Amino acid sequence: MAKTAAAKAGGKSAAKRRLILDAAAKEFRENAYADVRLADIAAAAGTQAGSLYYHFESREDLVDQVLKEGVDRIFSEVVARVEALPADASPGEKLSCAITAHLESMLELDDYSSAHVRTLRQVPRAIRTTHRKRQRAYMEYWRDLFDEAVDAGLIRPGIDPSVSRMLLHGMLNWTNEWYRAEGRSATEIAEQTAELLLNGIMAPQRGKRRGMAK
Repeated sequence: MAKTAAAKAGGKSAAKRRLILDAAAKEFRENAYADVRLADIAAAAGTQAGSLYYHFESREDLVDQVLKEGVDRIFSEVVARVEALPADASPGEKLSCAITAHLESMLELDDYSSAHVRTLRQVPRAIRTTHRKRQRAYMEYWRDLFDEAVDAGLIRPGIDPSVSRMLLHGMLNWTNEWYRAEGRSATEIAEQTAELLLNGIMAPQRGKRRGMAK
């Protein structure tokens, strides 16, 4: 009985921690880091501000956990979708898929990825430095996608793939600032982004339309 009670208590604690994290992710997605108050997060999670310290050591610890989940979720979503493509998917199709997965994860799937993009540059330097390392791993994955396109001869000579990659991510992440759910869907925006990027940098292919296959 004691073990059962302890398990129930642990389950309730984990559930409350998740509610707090979800509330924090929403707050950090919608507001600047400096404007987010623990009282607002606690109210959204249905608890008292002082109770947050039972689950998190500090405000910085809380945002650190939100940022960690944010980059992990978007990274996992992009990788899973690209790996689900047919084995003969072209580099263009992989890039198009990754663009769609990134945008849908950031704009529609949950608040964590969007909170990560919006908040990372606003947090204290120590937290920012830690998460830059995690973010670099994600960017290395995109570097590999661009390298595949280069190796396949799909990127025009004279176009720097590193610059293209950074410009692409600037475009994708800035969408977070102006996107409205009542407008075009994340998928529609992703399709237009892929069209602009791929048909702007891909070399003409004999007998084929440039860009990703339809």
